[in-house]
Amino acid sequence: MNNLVLGLTTFLVGALLFSACGYHNPYVYTGPTKSIYVTTWSNRTSELLLDAKIYQALLRWYQKSGSLRVTKTKEGADYILAGEVISIDRPSLTFRGTNTTTQVNLRLRVRYVLKDLVSDEIVVEQPSEEWIEPYRVGADSTRTRDNEDEALETIIDELSQSIYQRSLLEFSQR
Repeated sequence: MNNLVLGLTTFLVGALLFSACGYHNPYVYTGPTKSIYVTTWSNRTSELLLDAKIYQALLRWYQKSGSLRVTKTKEGADYILAGEVISIDRPSLTFRGTNTTTQVNLRLRVRYVLKDLVSDEIVVEQPSEEWIEPYRVGADSTRTRDNEDEALETIIDELSQSIYQRSLLEFSQR
């Protein structure tokens, strides 16, 4: 019984010390509610619906916050997030003799800006950012295409998460 009480006491003291250590998550915005207008990005590639996929991923991330409201129009929004897909590199593969490739890198280059519409100040500006995700290739072209699509989905989600977290960090410092 004493061991149980001692263990429970040690756990509670540890939990209290950890909770009072001053740690806070910089990616949690708890200030006043802000509205953000997310535009559909320009797509300079031949990849159909890439702009729509990025838009949907960004919306999913911004809707996770209780203090951020995504608006459908620019009017009344506090911030605007606009971006552009500059390029996508889907390497083509050639197999000769014993030279075989098992993995290649998918590359996506984007740029984006987050602007405060109230003060007309640019909050975040990324003139060029490249995202790289490796994927496996093989003799089965369908499986290779599925791997490539999965790599693109990973890039889109990580890009959207990065933009979301970066904007939350900026909002919490204002």
